[in-house]
Amino acid sequence: MNARTPVSPLPASGVLMSLADTAAAIRKGGFLSIAADEALLRQLPQGHWLAGSIPYFMGQGGGETTRDQLFVTALPVPGAAPRLCWYNQHNLSQIALDAPAHGLTVLIVPAFSEVHSLYAREAPGFEDMYMKPIVGWIAGVHLDDLGRAAPVVANGQTLSFRQDQALAIHIPLPETLYPRIEILNLFQPGPGDEISFPSTGFSAQECFVNGRLVNLAQYLVEQGVDTRLPLVADYSGAMINVSFKAVDAAAGQVDFYAPVFDDVVYRIAQPVPGYSQAFARALPPDAHGASWSCNCILNYLYGELEGQRTGPITGPMTFGEIAYQLLNQTMVYVSLEAV
Repeated sequence: MNARTPVSPLPASGVLMSLADTAAAIRKGGFLSIAADEALLRQLPQGHWLAGSIPYFMGQGGGETTRDQLFVTALPVPGAAPRLCWYNQHNLSQIALDAPAHGLTVLIVPAFSEVHSLYAREAPGFEDMYMKPIVGWIAGVHLDDLGRAAPVVANGQTLSFRQDQALAIHIPLPETLYPRIEILNLFQPGPGDEISFPSTGFSAQECFVNGRLVNLAQYLVEQGVDTRLPLVADYSGAMINVSFKAVDAAAGQVDFYAPVFDDVVYRIAQPVPGYSQAFARALPPDAHGASWSCNCILNYLYGELEGQRTGPITGPMTFGEIAYQLLNQTMVYVSLEAV
């Protein structure tokens, strides 16, 4: 096998820009991935871009919350022109089949929508999934607006906005380029109890703790579990997180940001001291060449990353990350490498 070497990178994995500068970049005709507050997205001119709503970013100056700037990433288009496609709950399972035989797909999904739930639960079983490189993120809103505003996804070619559909850009690549997807998860399973679930879903009342059926909310309260730490499981060698959204002890219910699966054993994660420094230490040297990235809003909040850097990588801080399947509390980045 030929050794792979990094291609000369695009200008970082994206930058925060003003509305005027973003509009100028669009008018130059390139294909762009954009993240910003919805009000800014609706002021952009028509062009080759796709976008999702979010006001949290790892910018070139560090972690930042802003409704006044847009995060812009120039997508690699070294071959044929990319294709933008909308997906709803009826055709979402076709996403990998629609992807180019050799290329990269970037997907943006509005949080709390039916397509979000469907992708989270069923994407691992979609036909051709894991055979075609797919990355992406879950669009969100400012946390102050939860319950009052809905996340949106936008197609710049048609200037159409959707709260109930996902948007993908399928990017063909020449055979000489290989998109390498990396998942950077700081969490490892702790030494505590084994936790499993009787059914798959975004919420749970009962679970098995070391084989004994218990109420999960009661267990978390009694054990004094820090729910900023996710559940972690080994998915075929990759550590995958499921983050806690809410624990309602009175109702005996726990809600998650991603589904738990009924055939997986989880443990509460070990604590991670020094989030920003841990990210910088965990990144390999070639991460400097990353051409696209996203990170989790929970890492931003719990790690107190505002004003902090996570190494050289920039990107939106999202309501979920996609590296084939839905992830939580994880950084995802893509590097293009010469074969």
